[in-house]
Amino acid sequence: MEIAVGVLGALTVLAVVVAWYSLRWVRMRRGGGVSVALRWRPDEARSSWHLGLGRYEGDEFVWFRVWSLRTGPDRVFQRESMEIADRRDPSGTEAYAVPEGSIVLRCESATQEAIEIAMGPGALTGFLSWLESAPPGRRLPRAS
Repeated sequence: MEIAVGVLGALTVLAVVVAWYSLRWVRMRRGGGVSVALRWRPDEARSSWHLGLGRYEGDEFVWFRVWSLRTGPDRVFQRESMEIADRRDPSGTEAYAVPEGSIVLRCESATQEAIEIAMGPGALTGFLSWLESAPPGRRLPRAS
């Protein structure tokens, strides 16, 4: 009897986690977005790529990690402080960790740590357009 209660409890917890994750995934996708791999602290040897969904919200680029139960975005980047420092193709095993056909951008900011963003050609075009666009009178970061 005790084993059945334990199994039933574990299944209930699993069902709640699956339902929570499913609702989060639907909310992320409903607002649109692009597949983006992100790596923070790229200069550290142990840093790795994390798959996610990026979305533009005004002057912010918000990133939702695929395997996360967080209700809001995992990272938020401000357009006015982002600057592309380098652009390259994925090297070695990176090609398996990022979306297919990706270009890797190293982005630096005066207010945040350096990151690397990997995205496919279509997403890259949209990202560069978003980064270079700004209301009149605002400073434009170097995007390409």
